[in-house]
Amino acid sequence: MTLRSLFVDFNSYFASVEQHDDEALRGRPVAVAPVAAETTCCIAASYEAKAFGVKTGTQVREARRLCPDIVVVQARPERYVHWHHRLMQAIDRAIPVGVPSSIDEVACELVGRQRQRDVAEQIAQQVKAEIAAIAPGGAIRCSIGIAPNPWLAKTASDMRKPDGLTVIEQSDLPHALHALELRDLCGIGPSMHRRLLEHGIHSVADLTAAPPHLLRHAWGGIEGERMWGLLHGQWLPPTKTTRSSIGHSHVLNPELRSAEGARAVLAKLLAKAAMRLRRDDLLSGALAVHIRFVGHDERWGADLGFDPTDDTRALLHLMNRMLDGPRRHRRALPGPPRAMPLSVSVTLHKLVARTQSSGSLFAPLESMRKLDAVVDRINAKYGLNKVYFGSMQTALEHDAAPMRIPFSHIPEAAEQDAEQHPLWLKSMNQAKVLAEGEHRHRERERRG
Repeated sequence: MTLRSLFVDFNSYFASVEQHDDEALRGRPVAVAPVAAETTCCIAASYEAKAFGVKTGTQVREARRLCPDIVVVQARPERYVHWHHRLMQAIDRAIPVGVPSSIDEVACELVGRQRQRDVAEQIAQQVKAEIAAIAPGGAIRCSIGIAPNPWLAKTASDMRKPDGLTVIEQSDLPHALHALELRDLCGIGPSMHRRLLEHGIHSVADLTAAPPHLLRHAWGGIEGERMWGLLHGQWLPPTKTTRSSIGHSHVLNPELRSAEGARAVLAKLLAKAAMRLRRDDLLSGALAVHIRFVGHDERWGADLGFDPTDDTRALLHLMNRMLDGPRRHRRALPGPPRAMPLSVSVTLHKLVARTQSSGSLFAPLESMRKLDAVVDRINAKYGLNKVYFGSMQTALEHDAAPMRIPFSHIPEAAEQDAEQHPLWLKSMNQAKVLAEGEHRHRERERRG
């Protein structure tokens, strides 16, 4: 009885919800985009669209070229959150659900007799039946993986899509993984893939054969040894994490790919991060700013330390100082001369609890703290950006980097709060990363 985890992954989730809600979309290629614009990127694609090469991160204009009959619908986070809760309830009728790691997936622990293969497979079929009962028509489907630990179960769920069921037992390891590519494994992105190649690991077979100390060296820490354990079926307790940073990033729409547009979006991102600091009673002692440019692999970045603060005005002043650079080299925007900015990001780090800070000679006056608190309350009550800094104006005019800060407990499926749901925000952030990577890949191909 080596099976301990059952992992449910909903196939092409956002697109599937759209196909379920609108029968006219079933069987047709569908893409979901965050806004109604040809310059934005798809955050989901149905299996019919994937057959034409459309995927998360594909620009809408490119998706239409690849698949002329594609239907592009604007994202409706309230529906995805609504169905997330309904689907979790359906799964719970077959097996107690764990904590969802994403809006479209969840790991469940198998206990007692459930760890027997035949019983675990019966539970998986019951999960599928419960989902079919609340979502008739077959638009919303899931793939299920069963394995000795959640990581392997997630890997198994990806092996047979859509609507698959894959079981990996301890006796199947490690050869059951050998047909996969390194990039198929959760936790191995482009940079980690390069590190593995540098350490002589070119395949999953190489990875599973490597000793723990080599993986520790490749990962640069204990996570490498954890990966070795996960690959070999060990059940490992989750690592304890503490927030070390607060950051936001945004891929710029074409109309904002200028020095003025990039600075306005950076100001908006930093104001959003500062609001989160105050919400969580934290102070930041360092700020990192990064800019990527169209047609350039290298990005500009700077990091500045200072006395811990949560004051938006002070942080904006510090960021402008970083962007301006030395007076004799001052340009509208740092980075390659005449290069167009593609994406921007800000990260506040060296976080400390407000109660643990000894204060600073440059700490904001109490009147400024009260002003920040009033502004935060106004924006929370009447809508974000009701009160804002003038440097954000250009970003607001183009609705860039929407400020979706959850200031209070989020009701389970309240439509007005859906865009603030942490699982939805996580999915959006993942889509942004994929979109940026897709753009860089196209630029490299264009340049040959």
